[in-house]
Amino acid sequence: MKRISPADHLLLHALADQELDAAAALPLEARIETDPALADEYARIVALKDRLKGLPKQEVSQDFAARITAIAGGKSSSGRARILSLDHVDWRALAACLVLTALLASAGTYLVTAPRSDAAIEDEIANDHHRSLLASSQTDVLSSERHTVKPWFDRKLGLSPPTIDLAGEGFPLVGGRVAVVAGNAVPALVYRRRQHLITLVAMPQSAGQDQVETPHAMVVDGYNTVHWAAGGFKYWAISDLDADELESFVTALGAR
Repeated sequence: MKRISPADHLLLHALADQELDAAAALPLEARIETDPALADEYARIVALKDRLKGLPKQEVSQDFAARITAIAGGKSSSGRARILSLDHVDWRALAACLVLTALLASAGTYLVTAPRSDAAIEDEIANDHHRSLLASSQTDVLSSERHTVKPWFDRKLGLSPPTIDLAGEGFPLVGGRVAVVAGNAVPALVYRRRQHLITLVAMPQSAGQDQVETPHAMVVDGYNTVHWAAGGFKYWAISDLDADELESFVTALGAR
């Protein structure tokens, strides 16, 4: 079965919990209709939620509730104040527990925040581009006007990459959409070259960074891809265009 990315898992759970707005939910629902793997996983999540809702609630006994109340109130059942004795505390065991808790917390934080490698990011970008080709619409905002697309990204994401119409060079702007890459929502501009679509993903660099990388070409999951960095963004242009034409697109972007 096709592998589902961690970002898609998060989106499916958010959809099942009704936490997505219409702009995010509608494209995901369209992808579910055309992607059997996504549809199966979404059905599994919904079925699990339904089963959990149907589980009987465990009744709490009065005796147990009374004991919890007594502990919370700091009094024993006889009403006398309880004093915690520290004489018999095993401080070595307590210290070991605290160290273990800190290590687990650090490991969990690392797993959530650890940066993904460029190769993993490129796989996600290729998957996003492939899904967009299967969807009924390849854009969230359909417009060849950069003055429409750029403000749309500003409203949705609070940031927007340079948005350039390259119709004069044979690469007209089609619109844009929100892509989920490395767990983050990032801008993705869409261009056309004859019957071929080009996705231009722009991932903002970390605060204070302005890394510059010259364009270099690669093939990711069968798609020609060019990666570079400039102006506070890391860019990936990906398409089923031949490599020379995709590099011409990147050159046209740089010239503008």
